[in-house]
Amino acid sequence: MALPRKLKNFNLFGDGHNFMGQCNEVVLPKLTRKMEEHRGGGMNGPVDVDLGQEKLEMEHTYGGLMREIYEQYGATRADGVMLRFAGAYQRDDTDVVDAVEVIVRGRHSEIDPGTAKAGDDTEFKVTSTLSYYKLVINNEVVIEIDLLNFIEKVGGVDRLADQRSAIGL
Repeated sequence: MALPRKLKNFNLFGDGHNFMGQCNEVVLPKLTRKMEEHRGGGMNGPVDVDLGQEKLEMEHTYGGLMREIYEQYGATRADGVMLRFAGAYQRDDTDVVDAVEVIVRGRHSEIDPGTAKAGDDTEFKVTSTLSYYKLVINNEVVIEIDLLNFIEKVGGVDRLADQRSAIGL
């Protein structure tokens, strides 16, 4: 019998700031491929043609006002803000803990300070659009996507290397 790895705890860091105790929730980037259906002559049905990576986004929610986030607003570079999620995923049948990191770079597209009402929760929500994504499990890079540099590594294989070569990059 095996039990799944469950997130037991996490922390978020932003441009060197430790957000311990301040970050309530992170919606990690969804990995989605842009697909187009194709059915040509002699085919008995359609297949999806992979046209590359869809837009990457990450949402993060804090317990209250975050000056550090406001100071990052309007970053002029597409990779101007770095965030690092560090999670501890544990199986309850073996007690083994997996260290999972998601490192992203991008900029904040939306800052929602929420409702200002005395005595109520003051959640502070941020949406970041990303140009870089890296998933690391137990110090091993599993996926690295660098949209600005046309790099997409999965399981150590750069799936865009041949395309870069073909277009002279």
